[in-house]
Amino acid sequence: MAKFMMKCFFIASILLIGVLIGMQQANQGMKKMKGYEDSSLQSAFQISAETTGQVEASVLGKKVTSHDLDEKQKQLEEVEAFNLFSTMGRKLGEGVSAVFEKILVELSNGIGKAIDKIG
Repeated sequence: MAKFMMKCFFIASILLIGVLIGMQQANQGMKKMKGYEDSSLQSAFQISAETTGQVEASVLGKKVTSHDLDEKQKQLEEVEAFNLFSTMGRKLGEGVSAVFEKILVELSNGIGKAIDKIG
């Protein structure tokens, strides 16, 4: 299962990178077709270095910084969202486990009694 998940993650990553490269190529093609620089045409992926030495990246025109990612991580840790499907799945799993446990206990008791009658 882990191998399968790794393969899926790898393929999805390759496809995402391919899409970004394709968008960048399409943007450059549009600029060449127009023959002049148009500020409304933004590139899909940009990396720029500031004078302070920090590096900024933007994907599809939206700036991405490590500060934003840290802030989002803190927000996710603080939010304790109730997941209905997770709770339902847990309860269903516990119920199925309890039913099969009772079935196995009854079967083992029945087999034990049958062996006692024979012996």
